[in-house]
Formats: sequence, structure tokens, C-alpha cells
Amino acid sequence: MDPADFYSGIVVDAYARLKSNSFDADRYRDFVVAHGEPALELGCGDGQPLLDLCAEGLEVEGVDSSADMLERCRENALRRGIQVRLHHQRVEDLHLERRYESIYFAGPTFTLLPDDRTARRALKAIWRHLVDDGRALIPLWVPSPTPEEELGVCRSDDDGLGVEVRYTPLSEKTDPVSRTRVTSSRYERVTATDHQVAEREWIIHWQTPSSFRRACAESGLDVVELIDDGTGSAVTDDSTEFTATVCRGPER
Repeated sequence: MDPADFYSGIVVDAYARLKSNSFDADRYRDFVVAHGEPALELGCGDGQPLLDLCAEGLEVEGVDSSADMLERCRENALRRGIQVRLHHQRVEDLHLERRYESIYFAGPTFTLLPDDRTARRALKAIWRHLVDDGRALIPLWVPSPTPEEELGVCRSDDDGLGVEVRYTPLSEKTDPVSRTRVTSSRYERVTATDHQVAEREWIIHWQTPSSFRRACAESGLDVVELIDDGTGSAVTDDSTEFTATVCRGPER
């Protein structure tokens, strides 16, 4: 399966109900307020935190490669009475009609781009869509291996209405040379009359501070700052969660 199609079918429902992290809207609101509108959320998924920012009157659009995720985002927006402009495109192939003052990924979605070539294409797309003095915010993450004792262990959620979703990591391979972790997983949706199963390979391709700086340089972006999320200071080689702020550099 193409990595861009990972979030489709029953995985969309399972993601919404079993995701381990939610992204605080404050961080992204502050970024957009500081750097201006219009703004663009890359990999907006089902609308969190995009819809919170739109609800506050900020002009923020969303883009995602998953049609199913975007449909869930529209449903969430309709339920909350929020108007939002959404685009169904891959980040690395992004071609929109306008440029933006602020562009951001909510959480380390950049690590879902499966290899360095795709990551560089995504960075070049950001370059194309930033205004000359615009800024982009890119959270990054170096994953640890999934603990051996968690492989084969199912996590589930029952909505109380007879629909249970399940997620089970089955096996995992990590390649430190290519900076890639591949987790083979099973998703399930179970009702009294139906049992759906989807097998997925969850690919995380991480960046180190040096590899990210190199990719930006090759894509025409300048790194304004690279901050360790834990310390609030400049990154070190040991940083595993950090955030980049980038801007357009000279065209290369």
C-alpha cells in the first residue's frame, strides 16, 4: 500500500478513537497569530487542531492525502458549525492557488513521509507556498522501538453502541541507516454482525537535526531555529523531539 493511503477505511475510525496523542491548539494558534494569515495546516487529518483555530476566526486551510480523513474533518466541522476550506493533495505534490504567511504540521506528521526524497519534495512544496517573509513550523521526532512486550498486544475501544475498534502492532523493523521504522499492524472494526480487518505497515522516517538541515538546504529553505521540545534550547545530537521553524531562502 502507498504510505499516503494509510489512513483510509476502518483505520480512520480506529485512529480517532485510539490515538495516543492530541495536539494542543495553543501552540499552533500562537504560531499563526505571530506570523500571519492565511495559514495552512499540512496533514490536517480529521481536523484537530485545525477546526479549533477556525472556530476562533483564524483563516486557516487544511490539506491531507486521505480522502476519508478529509470527509471525517468535514463531518466534524459541520457538527460544530465551522466553515473550513480543505484540499485533497499529497504534501510532496502540493499545488494550491495561493501562498501563505504561516504553514505548519500539527505534531510530527512530517515523519510519515517515507523517505528522504519525498521529504525533500515536501520541503520544496513548502518553499513554493510560503510568502517571501512567511514561516513554516515543522515538529520532528526520533522514535524509539516499540517495546517487545507490546507487540501482539491489542488496544481497543468500545463506543457503547456496539462498535468496537482494535489496534494490534504485530512486528517491527528498524533501520538506523535509512532512519526508518516499519511497524506491521492490524486494525479491526467489530460489531454484532460484522468483523472488518485491515493490515497496514506504519512507516516512520525520522530526521536528525543534521539530516533535516541538509534537506532544507537542498530544498531552498533556511532553518530559522531548531529547538529541543524538552529543554526549550537549541537541539543537540541527542535530541529526539524537536521543532524547526523555517523560511524561504534564495531559490536554488
